[in-house]
Parts: sequence; C-alpha cells; structure tokens
Amino acid sequence: MVRPDPLLRHTGNDTYLGFDFGNKKIGIAVGQSTTATASSLLTLRSPNQNPDWHKITALVREWQPCGLVVGISRQADGQDNPITPRMLKFCRQLEGRFNLPVYQQDEALTTFEAKQMLFDEVNLSAGKLWEVQDQLAAQLILQSWLNDNRLKNNHD
Repeated sequence: MVRPDPLLRHTGNDTYLGFDFGNKKIGIAVGQSTTATASSLLTLRSPNQNPDWHKITALVREWQPCGLVVGISRQADGQDNPITPRMLKFCRQLEGRFNLPVYQQDEALTTFEAKQMLFDEVNLSAGKLWEVQDQLAAQLILQSWLNDNRLKNNHD
C-alpha cells in the first residue's frame, strides 16, 4: 500500500481538483467551493493507459486540494460502461495515494458537451479540440459537483 505523502496536509482551503478520466488522457480542472466556480487546468496523457502519477502528484502538491472529484461514466440504465471499472480504480488510487476524500460525479455526456462547446462556440480545429476537450470536460464535471453541493448546503 502506498503511504500518503507527508508533504500534503489539509490547509483549510476550499480547493478541489476535478478529473475527467480516460484511457489515453486525463483532463484536470480546479475549483473552489466558496466561489462555486471551476476552471480547466490541463490535460495529461496516460502513457500505456496508466495515469501520470508524477504529474498528478505535482498538481496535488501545488494546489493542496481538500478533495478530489472524478467523473464516472455509466450507461443510461445505470449499468457500467466498459471504462467504468477503470474510473473506479482511479478513484481508489487517488484516495490511497493522497489520503483525500474522492467524490464521484456523474459525467453523463460531459466530453460530448465539451466538444460541442469548443467546436461551436470557439471554433477550434479538430487537433486543438483533441488537446483541450478533456480539461473542459473536467471543468464541467467539477462545476456540476460544486453546484450540486452548494444546493445541498443551502438546504441543510
């Protein structure tokens, strides 16, 4: 078992990192619960379909989030997609490596929505779209989670 990094500590901030997990790329976003806003950060390639843990660790150290949010894809009937087990494994790995709470957020159609936004509204080329769609999808996942939790906290 990997021990949590002693350089990581809860700093009392309200920062979260959001992840759009894919076999080839992982989109990453950052957001704050105080402002309930998320911003796209970057897209990491996954060599040999393995997350780039070195770069993810560097991001966690830099941002010192109080939690991590991962988009989970399922079919319309709630059954797992072929990638769902890998997404859940990624969640367990994040939790084990960083000793932070990992929240799962339904990511239904976020990559599709990100592609549509980028293609229609920004008119990006297909090559550039491939590079940034995942970080925008991560932003949409994290923004949805922040919105859902703000609504829950306002009703408590």
